[in-house]
Amino acid sequence: MKLICIFCLSLLSSFCIAQSGTLKESLAIDSRILGKEVKYSIYLPHGYENTNRSYPVLYLLHGYSDDETGWTQFGEVQHIADKTIASGEAPPTIIVMPDGGVSFYINSHDRKVLYEDFFINEFIPAIEKTYRIRSKKEFRALAGLSMGGYGSLIFSLKHPDLFAAAAPLSAAVWTDEEIQKIPDERWDSFMSVFLQKGLRGKDRLNKHWYDNSPIKIVETAPLEKLKSVRYYIDCGDDDFLIKGNMALHAAMIDKGVPHEFRVRDGGHSWPYWRTALPEVLKFVGKSFTR
Repeated sequence: MKLICIFCLSLLSSFCIAQSGTLKESLAIDSRILGKEVKYSIYLPHGYENTNRSYPVLYLLHGYSDDETGWTQFGEVQHIADKTIASGEAPPTIIVMPDGGVSFYINSHDRKVLYEDFFINEFIPAIEKTYRIRSKKEFRALAGLSMGGYGSLIFSLKHPDLFAAAAPLSAAVWTDEEIQKIPDERWDSFMSVFLQKGLRGKDRLNKHWYDNSPIKIVETAPLEKLKSVRYYIDCGDDDFLIKGNMALHAAMIDKGVPHEFRVRDGGHSWPYWRTALPEVLKFVGKSFTR
């Protein structure tokens, strides 16, 4: 019996190794819009190298101060994707992780950094031309953590015609009240991508803020467009961003936007996001199948 168990474990181990995907880190494309080279990492599922099959894609965005290696180094994306796909809980999916710097993935208020324009008009077309990706809305999804969670919301809310699903984790979402109360020093050093330095109190609630506030977009955008994207929102009960995420949840309820909302035990940390990633892959995977 012991020999049989060892043999079975050996077969299982061999199967897992055989099902391993390929991870490529810090590749780059040239951006005319940003005027520089932008790096990205990519996970190609098992079978990509040996077939001519095309795959759905998940754009997975990192948080503030990380880069295109955040999810690969700390998020264990290859291990988690291999395991979730091999188990049949998610379909084989290409995962693309671009470097977003500290842009919050939007066009800056002074229009000196047009990251949203780059991502939508340059990055997605370049990636989907380079790799065998099913370049239709129904096979394209977004996810991300913190700043990347915010980015996944912004892209899906502003461009619902491009994405089937979005799964923001611990998304950087703030209410208007929270924005007004952010300490001046933190605003000038951390939040000035949204608005210029020196703004205080209600002056921060200008057009650029509202154009890029997920809560405001949910409140004002046409319901049918919002309903065309499947949303999975997850934030820890000890996360400093929980209030904004709960406000977004409430806004979606009031508007009648179907979505899944999860509050689990945990904070703003990699252990939390690693446990969320399998559920993200399962959720977006349902959007890719019929």
